Amino acid sequence: MTSTDDPGMGTPRAEGPEAADADEAQPSPGAPPALLLAAFEGWNDAGGAATQALEIIADAWDADVVHELDPQDYHDFQVNRPHVGVGPDGRRTLTWPSTTISVARAPMTGRTVVLVQGIEPSFRWRDYCDEILDVAEGLGVGTVVGIGALLADVPHSRPIPVQTTSNDTQVQALLGVEGSDYEGPSGIVGVLAHMAGERDLHTLSVWAAVPHYVAQPPSPKATLAILLRLEEFVGEPLPVGDLPEDSRAWQAGVDELAGQDPDVAEYIQQLEEAKDTAELPEASGEAIAREFERYLRRRDIRGDKGDKGGPPGPAGR
Repeated sequence: MTSTDDPGMGTPRAEGPEAADADEAQPSPGAPPALLLAAFEGWNDAGGAATQALEIIADAWDADVVHELDPQDYHDFQVNRPHVGVGPDGRRTLTWPSTTISVARAPMTGRTVVLVQGIEPSFRWRDYCDEILDVAEGLGVGTVVGIGALLADVPHSRPIPVQTTSNDTQVQALLGVEGSDYEGPSGIVGVLAHMAGERDLHTLSVWAAVPHYVAQPPSPKATLAILLRLEEFVGEPLPVGDLPEDSRAWQAGVDELAGQDPDVAEYIQQLEEAKDTAELPEASGEAIAREFERYLRRRDIRGDKGDKGGPPGPAGR
């Protein structure tokens, strides 16, 4: 793909059909600024929960790819190897690790939602984030949401904890979220958010806690928890497909396996007791209010009474 510097935007833009796709993806006059959701395979994606959430949105909302980063620039192919397969025509294919930027329209509000889906790069992280943010600014993005999942001491039989943080004071005031006090190694989600903030884009992070004793993907219960939390920022119900049923089946399967090992069952019981004790104050306040708001949103869409105005969320730049 070739790109040129657009003097009107000051960002690299694609030529040819991809340029037309990018132009069509611009927010319409009067629409809320575009929202970017980003998730990456690897260190930031326990149980594959974060990347699966974006895959579901992209499929359900028919997202169109407007930009693809060249894997040659960012990946060590001994770490993330290309995959050999057979195409529909019977010919051998070679698929390289990639990062795509696609655009969808939220069906109720008409808001432009930009999806960044890829694999955490091996090197040149700053250039990688710059390329993503250049395209994002050209698409009118005002807010960047980094999505991740981590392994934690949480029970599979309780609601999956999802933490939302932001070091953007405007986002904190508007959404009532706290800043992150984490200090330590960062993944590409954290780096992208930091560099977006340096460009005066609004930023926040959404992280789900996946039970560490069932770390292998898929993790449908964590994916469902992420999507339900993202609804608060997108401003309308998100597609969840078969996730509710898959989550129940996943939990039942873990219950069955745990029941075969008394030590594991005892450990899970300890986690459950600790979780229940910690959640008692919240159960009567914030959690109930959040569930009620979600119920109202889904009731509205079933009755075709959805709010056609801008969704709640930080004002874009």
